[in-house]
Amino acid sequence: MTINGLQKRLFLTTLIILLTAPLARAENFTLTSKDLGGQLSDHQVFSGFGCTGKNISPQLTWKNAPTGTKSFAVTVYDPDAPTGSGWWHWVLFNIPATVTQLAPDAGNQTKKLVPKGSIQSVTDYGKPGFGGACPPVGDKPHRYIFTVYALKVEKLELDAASSPAMVGYNLNQNSLAKASLISYYGR
Repeated sequence: MTINGLQKRLFLTTLIILLTAPLARAENFTLTSKDLGGQLSDHQVFSGFGCTGKNISPQLTWKNAPTGTKSFAVTVYDPDAPTGSGWWHWVLFNIPATVTQLAPDAGNQTKKLVPKGSIQSVTDYGKPGFGGACPPVGDKPHRYIFTVYALKVEKLELDAASSPAMVGYNLNQNSLAKASLISYYGR
């Protein structure tokens, strides 16, 4: 290989490393939970609509948020709900960038366990807070996708009456990275 060819190869290698370094850091953004496994337990199952669970949102922890993160958001979504558009079980945003975990049952509005300044907006159950799994009897097990978003803004200019679709639009417009866990539940 000539010196000119070696210089080009070194330049291209350096360019690839510089361009992909931010992506590599974002890939380390991780969501874990002491409460979730492959299947949801009765703790994360709704109490109502024919379901008899405890309706407790799981403990969640995240780490390695990308540089520039100014806030976080958490959602729980069931893409398998027979609605044509899925089902939003939890929508929580404006979590301060200094927060890296949520306690069990943080989705219970009456306990006030979410970080100060955070907003739990309306779910497809028609009210704010965590609403657990409750798929139709006999349907295939549904996927429940727990996602934390690292956002480039301190606050989304939305309130507790904001629809999941509106929050989702704003999350996607302001997301630096996201990390997810999937658990299943059927009955």
